[in-house]
Amino acid sequence: MSELDVKLEGIRELLHEHSLDALWLRRVSNFAWATCGAASYINMAVADGAASLLFAPSGRYVITDNIEAPRLIQEEGLEAQGWEFRAGPWFEQSGVVADLAGGLRLGADGPYAGARDLSALFPRLRAALTHEEGDRFRVLGRTCAVAMDAAIRAIRPGMTEHEVAGCLAGEAEKRGLQPIVNLVAADERVFRLRHPLPTDKRLERYAMLVLCGRKWGLVCSITRLIHFGRLPDELRSKAAAVAQVDAHFIAATRPGRKLCEIFSEAAECYRAAGYADQWRLHHQGGLAGYEPREIVATPQSQEVVSVGQAYAWNPSITGAKSEDTILVGERENEILTAIPGWPSINVEVNGCVFERPAIMELA
Repeated sequence: MSELDVKLEGIRELLHEHSLDALWLRRVSNFAWATCGAASYINMAVADGAASLLFAPSGRYVITDNIEAPRLIQEEGLEAQGWEFRAGPWFEQSGVVADLAGGLRLGADGPYAGARDLSALFPRLRAALTHEEGDRFRVLGRTCAVAMDAAIRAIRPGMTEHEVAGCLAGEAEKRGLQPIVNLVAADERVFRLRHPLPTDKRLERYAMLVLCGRKWGLVCSITRLIHFGRLPDELRSKAAAVAQVDAHFIAATRPGRKLCEIFSEAAECYRAAGYADQWRLHHQGGLAGYEPREIVATPQSQEVVSVGQAYAWNPSITGAKSEDTILVGERENEILTAIPGWPSINVEVNGCVFERPAIMELA
């Protein structure tokens, strides 16, 4: 089956399982998933887009206005994909869903009067990637890596965090990526904050850059750190320890393993390195897809790893962090956001050597 056929079959199974007749999808991530990568958003800061999808016995529809319809037809190719458009005037949009789904048992990906909220089911649907999505993820990962590499090599002491973030955003945007998460910390802020929104703080010696880049609806996550001058011994030790944890996460993320088991092994690795409670200070990542994390792993997570899924683990020890996005293969895992030539820390786990990113040191 084609990728679209796989998505449509999944929706039919969902409707059958929950005894529903129709499904309405408004969320940006679900729109991209169901249309094989189309963009429904205008404002990147909102969860629901400017267009929605309705699956009904009478057909499958794109519901939008006269502003968005031309782009979705001409540039996203949705009409050619078999979608029927219901595009009303921008000033008169109410009632379309009610008219098309009137009298039907309706499901939705969020709260809607008279519909069953199925939003909790979609992270797992979106995370079950097709071969085509895996190929797009590979391109996305390489592009995020190139953007991060270009940005981090361009920054210099004296730049503000806002300027660094602007550099990272520029390198992403000019390669067709939306930097939906763009975090920057300089010097002591790396040690104080796990989610450092950029400020006017000026970089002196040490910086952390975090990018979640989106394209075709998919999201890759990557973090890199740079230090101007010799790296302090304590920080070097922390970087080595967090690389050990990250390597264990990646090694353990194999088909059939439960996320709680993987989490437990990584927590033991934290303890063995002398940082037993550091995992409590920030989530460790988890299943990736059309959201930066479709499912965040916890000690209780019962989800099982499958071939073709993407994961982004992000272990951290105060002042150091390691993060890449991986794709689970039948024989081994593929690191999608690896940066060729980046300094690395080699970690052996169960006889296999994993290259994890070190902190780049510049004289």
